[in-house]
Amino acid sequence: MKKLARETELFEQAPVPQAILRLALPAIFGQVILVLYNLADTFFIGLTGSDANLTAVTVCMPAFLWLSAVSNLFGVGGASEISRCLGRKEPERASAASGFSVSGCAGVTLLYSLAVFLFLDPVIDLLGGVHPEVHALCRSYLLTTVVLGGFGTAMNALLSHLVRAEGRSAAASAGIMGGGILNILLDPLFMFHLLPRGQEVFGAGLATALSNLSAMCYFLVILWRNRRCSVLRLFPGRERPDRELVLSILSVGLPACVMTLMENVSYAVLDNLLSSGGIAVQAGIGVAKKVNMLAHCTVRGLTQGVLPLIAYSFASGNHARMRQTVRYAAVAAVSMASLWTAFSLAAARPLIGLFIQNSGSSLENGVLFLRILCLGGPFSACAYTFISFFQAVGQGFRSFILALLRKGLVDIPLMIILSRRLPVAGPVAATPLADAFCCLCAVLLFREFLYMQRRTDAFPRLSPHRQTTWTGGAHR
Repeated sequence: MKKLARETELFEQAPVPQAILRLALPAIFGQVILVLYNLADTFFIGLTGSDANLTAVTVCMPAFLWLSAVSNLFGVGGASEISRCLGRKEPERASAASGFSVSGCAGVTLLYSLAVFLFLDPVIDLLGGVHPEVHALCRSYLLTTVVLGGFGTAMNALLSHLVRAEGRSAAASAGIMGGGILNILLDPLFMFHLLPRGQEVFGAGLATALSNLSAMCYFLVILWRNRRCSVLRLFPGRERPDRELVLSILSVGLPACVMTLMENVSYAVLDNLLSSGGIAVQAGIGVAKKVNMLAHCTVRGLTQGVLPLIAYSFASGNHARMRQTVRYAAVAAVSMASLWTAFSLAAARPLIGLFIQNSGSSLENGVLFLRILCLGGPFSACAYTFISFFQAVGQGFRSFILALLRKGLVDIPLMIILSRRLPVAGPVAATPLADAFCCLCAVLLFREFLYMQRRTDAFPRLSPHRQTTWTGGAHR
């Protein structure tokens, strides 16, 4: 039990800045590697000089990221519940939460992969892959990454959330980083050496599927080696998940799932609105979105890393430590995002030029799109921090509202409206505008939550087995 005691000391006694560094830095590195392997796909595909190849990967991105939505549904909700159970000294209930999260994620992922296989062509057309050349490339990419590799991808992400919930951020991030590095190594091997010319998109998809499967196997080994000092289980233990536990996990995980789903819907709407501009426009936005993901995923790594610390502090009644954690995390997130915004504005052309080798309109479009998208970075970082806070303390309703405001309710109508005035730049500009609005709402909801909690005797401690309901107010 020495390992578990070390993680408890990190949650309870380590200075907050030190705890944040130990939890967040590995998560940030893991997310950076995750983005780098996505960028590596784009980089190696860009070496082919084919806009059709770049467009195919762009079109498939929403369908592939739906796997992240599934893993977030059970991973974020399960991680929050596990950390809160540990804070309340309820290890068996934490094991039940782990078992439910794993089995739920596995079942939903298999159903989703089967649905994509059965309706592959309509899905590709819906995502904007209507051009015959692009459509054929999309088929090969989705078959490898979603149909064959979907299970490994979703379970890899899920298990990283659960391992991090115990405070093992370094172990969780090692799996993510290992899978990403393997993907980067396998990309050129499959794309330019083992497979014939013209199969580069298929090779990239195969590399992604195998690397995620390898990362999943790594996490299974971690769970086996730590089975005697960990609460994590692949199946429910002696305490079966009851209705309250299931609802608590889903109420927290659903907003994270919806946020990822709405990101995909938003990207699909954007791709469809820009499809009339031709393959060069679609290739430009695809590269710009992936480059801009580096800032978002860095912030996401930070917020994922501190989520267990916030949840544990809240459940154990140490609310001063919880508020201090949120304060440090918000300043760090906004600072990192602001630096990335400044860098993207200054170096947009060389950044896009790494992935689009020609000097045509696709390059110019990518530069314009990156400069527009990066403006929303600081606002998005602030919103992410408070969304993560609400997930950690079990406030599903607030995080759900913010998830919809960030993607879906605001940006999609703005895309449609702005596309009528500015057909190319207008839909892209909707993203930073929606980020700014969501940031404002996040700050207001956070302040209102603190005010309500102070009125109920400064964050009253939850009694055992009492879970948060989907209400907009305080815990009851």
